[in-house]
Amino acid sequence: MKTVSEQMELARKAQAIVNDYTQEQIDEICLAIGWEVYEDENIAKLAKMAVEETGYGNVQSKIIKHKRKVGGVLHDIKGAKSVGLIERNEETGISKYAKPVGVICAILPATNPTATCGGKAVGILKGRNAVIFKPSSRALKSTTETINMMRAGLRKVGAPEDLIQVLEDPSREAITELMKVSDLIVATGSGQVVRAAYSSGTPAYGVGQGNACAIVAEDADVAEAAKMICGSKLFDYATSCSSENAVIPVEAVYDQFMAEMKKNGCYLVTGEDREKLKNHMWKPNAKGKIALNPDIIAKSAQVIADGAGISIPEGTDILLVEGMEPILGDKFHDEKISPVLTVYKAKDFKDAYRILVELTNLVGRGHSCGIHTYKHEYIEFLGEHMKSSRITVRQSMSAGNGGHPFNRMPSTATLGCGTWGGNSTTENVHWRHFINVTWVNEPVAPWTFTDEEMWGDFWKKYGK
Repeated sequence: MKTVSEQMELARKAQAIVNDYTQEQIDEICLAIGWEVYEDENIAKLAKMAVEETGYGNVQSKIIKHKRKVGGVLHDIKGAKSVGLIERNEETGISKYAKPVGVICAILPATNPTATCGGKAVGILKGRNAVIFKPSSRALKSTTETINMMRAGLRKVGAPEDLIQVLEDPSREAITELMKVSDLIVATGSGQVVRAAYSSGTPAYGVGQGNACAIVAEDADVAEAAKMICGSKLFDYATSCSSENAVIPVEAVYDQFMAEMKKNGCYLVTGEDREKLKNHMWKPNAKGKIALNPDIIAKSAQVIADGAGISIPEGTDILLVEGMEPILGDKFHDEKISPVLTVYKAKDFKDAYRILVELTNLVGRGHSCGIHTYKHEYIEFLGEHMKSSRITVRQSMSAGNGGHPFNRMPSTATLGCGTWGGNSTTENVHWRHFINVTWVNEPVAPWTFTDEEMWGDFWKKYGK
């Protein structure tokens, strides 16, 4: 087992080799490693390994996730300049030159251990960097196999294999040291992991907690909205932080919406069964704090129902519960990371917005929200007022938030939540976050202004 310092030395040597690579050479590297975690046989193997090792999600969804996440990053970087002169503005006299960050520490979640690893590696190497991945202890084998595949891709194009490594020492001291000696950290995982990254003393990109919520307005195509929401919620048994945790249909379409949800494999849990479900989903942890039961995370609706001791119809894919107010007093407002969805009936859009704000202020502030509507005034209102980093319109949120062919969001599995969520960015963290940029400024005709031009209107209103 190599020490952190030994792995870091190997990473720095590898990065020094590609530091002077041309754009063509670095793009070949990205294609080489990307293919290894996009090719059908490989990703079928990785998806199976990830599910068997972690117990989270399902194989078919993870295969789709590889295609979407790795393919999306490759699409985003194709033709993009990340070497040398990347921008020149003759009017301002400013030229921008891309430089590598160096060695990046990338912390991975157990819920998406292989697709996240593959997509991250492509984006990081686009900037001529090296990366050392810290996998979840629950996903060490599947993440290591992903990295081995990509190292094989590096060998194919004659690039140094140590551009991509997995942290070999699993101790807490080792990850702490790795974060301190790296040039940048990108952390995808629990709040505890993100806080550790931010407190390491090394520049870091982290993510905030998810709790994606969507409004269904009175003008929505209700059948289409229900189909999208159910597809999003069911995908990989809701491992994604962008999977809808609550939906807020307005009263005018509520009954129709619930009927459509039933058609899409949903079952409404009520009465004593609702209480049984709640008590199974949230239990005291080792510290005595009520927390999400690990046994329900990314499991099927049937497994969750069986654990809760409730009967559900055959073919049920998603468990629904009606949300109660006050919202804080009902645990189902929380993030669930499972095919369990809370439904809140709103009087109208204004009331739906109130519920949306309260839900995301309690959990998931800054992350995302969605709306199914064709009314521009509703979309514009959320854009102007909602403290969310992304607002997804008439789309599946688990697909749309992190980039998809049906929108132009940058492809990523790391969603910044801004200062609202305790993060340094509101952006989808992607390849552009893994380069340094040098601004070269040359003299041009100077700008000038008179006092009258600057303050004239102000003086007329307020005086000098």
